Amino acid sequence: MRVATWNVNSVKQRGPRLLPWLDQRQPDVVCLQETKLADDAFRDLLGDELARRGYEVALAGEPRWNGVAILSRAGLDDVVTGVAEAPGFPHPEARAVAATCGGIRVHSLYVPNGRTPGSEHYQYKLAWLAALREVVAGGPDAVMLCGDMNIAPADADVFDPGAYEGHTHVTAPERAALAALTGLGLHDVVRDRWPSERVFTYWDYRAGMFHQDLGMRIDLVLASAPVAGRVAAAWVDRHARKGTAPSDHAPVIVDLDTAPDGDIGPVVPPPSAPRGRKRPVKLPQSK
Repeated sequence: MRVATWNVNSVKQRGPRLLPWLDQRQPDVVCLQETKLADDAFRDLLGDELARRGYEVALAGEPRWNGVAILSRAGLDDVVTGVAEAPGFPHPEARAVAATCGGIRVHSLYVPNGRTPGSEHYQYKLAWLAALREVVAGGPDAVMLCGDMNIAPADADVFDPGAYEGHTHVTAPERAALAALTGLGLHDVVRDRWPSERVFTYWDYRAGMFHQDLGMRIDLVLASAPVAGRVAAAWVDRHARKGTAPSDHAPVIVDLDTAPDGDIGPVVPPPSAPRGRKRPVKLPQSK
């Protein structure tokens, strides 16, 4: 079974890329984030095309912001939207949907950004993650958490730790919240498979960050031991970040039991070597 996760940053904008990508990569289960569409609008836009490709759809959407989905042709049972006891800011947001696909409890997650360390948004992020941990702790043994976690697990998951000082995604409390999730017995399957490789999933649209490979790894697949033991390949489809009107995220693909494309490396195609720099790079939002 091929499972993929992709923050598409507007399924309406990315529809012309999403459908050909589904045809090319042939995933069995796809977790989408930042769909930015109400459920009815999503079905009107893509329902027929997805059904023609054999996908059932579970949605938790809202107009303009957030939104998550699971597309599955491996079954779609016991669908649950949201995270029990999770706070809203100021109201519950469309950030989570879960379903059982092929015997695995799959969660599509779009973790709050946090905006600024110490802010109300930041506290909301930590509380939301704590609620998610409780849900996962009470769930079945075979589980996959897939999505935009908005946390880089370690310094190796950003192009330059110094560039992120004072920003979210890398702070100790955020990483501790993520570690509390993995502490339930979950494996970061991409990093487990490629422990020392340069692997990113997100590159800011601005300042040529993608072309210089100045990115971060915040889109993760966390799998429990019964699932992680089945991983035959785990990789980032960087090709989907290239070309016209891409998302600022690339899909993460995990193959269970068999690897149709082989164990082909952590990033496909591999990125160019980072450009030599004489002075530190500032994040675009810092300028």
